[in-house]
Amino acid sequence: MDDSLRAILKVVRPLSEDLREEKFYLNKPWLEFRDDENFHDSILHFFNEENEYLRSTNGDVEVGEWRYLSSSNKLMVSLDEEEPSELYDLAFLDPEFFILSKHGDNKKLGRPEYLVLLHERVGKKLVWREALEKLFNKYRNNNSFLITVTLIILALIALVVLLSY
Repeated sequence: MDDSLRAILKVVRPLSEDLREEKFYLNKPWLEFRDDENFHDSILHFFNEENEYLRSTNGDVEVGEWRYLSSSNKLMVSLDEEEPSELYDLAFLDPEFFILSKHGDNKKLGRPEYLVLLHERVGKKLVWREALEKLFNKYRNNNSFLITVTLIILALIALVVLLSY
């Protein structure tokens, strides 16, 4: 899972918004995705105003808080005083995807590197493979647009050159 996702994130990262742009992730239901056939829970994450964090697992809600660490562009999430807080780096953010990378060398430790969240209205229609394809298509579609614009500009330059003779 992480290797495929890591490869896609390398190419889509330039299209990502930033954590300081809270309008992209605040007050929205984010559905957790995992590449695990045994994962059947419906886990929703909410990052609300006033730093309230809610996590609903199959309708059972836990309340905590989140905090944006602007000096390092990281997000800290905590549920209660008994569990340690978790520190995340932003991997990708747009209106449909919110992907966080858990800080540290989780790959070496054999733990998941990413917390993959999709906006609920998008995520409830997809399975893992389709979600990765949708994420990669953001890159593919953006490149198609840039290639088209470049070709149009080159054609206009060629036309101007031809008309000036």
